[in-house]
Amino acid sequence: MRSATADNIFKQDKRFEVRSAGTDKTANTVLSQEILSWADSIIVMERHHRNHIRKHFPDVYQNKKIVCLYIPDDYDYMQPELIEMLQG
Repeated sequence: MRSATADNIFKQDKRFEVRSAGTDKTANTVLSQEILSWADSIIVMERHHRNHIRKHFPDVYQNKKIVCLYIPDDYDYMQPELIEMLQG
């Protein structure tokens, strides 16, 4: 629920255009070349997400800014501690 929380928070911020996608094939929106091409910067929650991009989308990995927040999958949707970490 980390990405969904981040999407909900930052889609209301006029400074950003956001899209959320997951690396798992069961995600509501699965990460794709189209989404990655659209992005100026890519924010991931864990190292394995960045590694997924490196493996499956090497051109994106080489040419886009990717920031890893290192937030473990321990939070519920809109959990106050998660919101604080994302806005931190």
